[in-house]
Amino acid sequence: MLKNLLGIRRFSTIKTDRLYIRAPENEDWEKWAAVREGSRQHLVPWEPLWQKDTLTQRSFRDRVRRYAHDARADAGYAFFLFRRSDDKLIGSITVGNVRRGVAQTGTMGYWTGLPYIRQGYMYEAITELLPVLFKEYGLRRIEAACLPENVPSASLLVKAGFSREGYARQYLCINGIWQDHLLFAILKDDPIGNVTED
Repeated sequence: MLKNLLGIRRFSTIKTDRLYIRAPENEDWEKWAAVREGSRQHLVPWEPLWQKDTLTQRSFRDRVRRYAHDARADAGYAFFLFRRSDDKLIGSITVGNVRRGVAQTGTMGYWTGLPYIRQGYMYEAITELLPVLFKEYGLRRIEAACLPENVPSASLLVKAGFSREGYARQYLCINGIWQDHLLFAILKDDPIGNVTED
């Protein structure tokens, strides 16, 4: 385990066959804003309501500060995914709502930029990150949720080893509307990536 000058828990960059995964930095703003703007129509239906200043540098710096605050408080962690072949920022994974004590649980969220969807990048990142979250971050359960109509996301979670556990009515406010969600979870001792692709 490494800590930067702010005392934030950080680990060395995680590498997969095609990606490297690391904590967000202020210098990532241009890449982040570009892929988010180019993917806006793809992402908006699945995310909280975008604000007018969502893609500004100031808003991004505020976001990185929140990530740092959450990491210092052991309340959440953010990871950016970069393609190794060209250093393109292709998406992000967050683990928020970290509960310690008797829970040792966090909630995973993720997004992939439009040019990079359905190429196996998020599956590759999740299955590489899960063992780190369990072993190095000390979590024993990771939860995730998606809209019922988001079939690709539900399929990704099942393929990565998550089990569907329920259906929550008006679970999250997505694109300004309280919406139902499918609930998934994976435990520390569950097989990761145990489902073959159809």
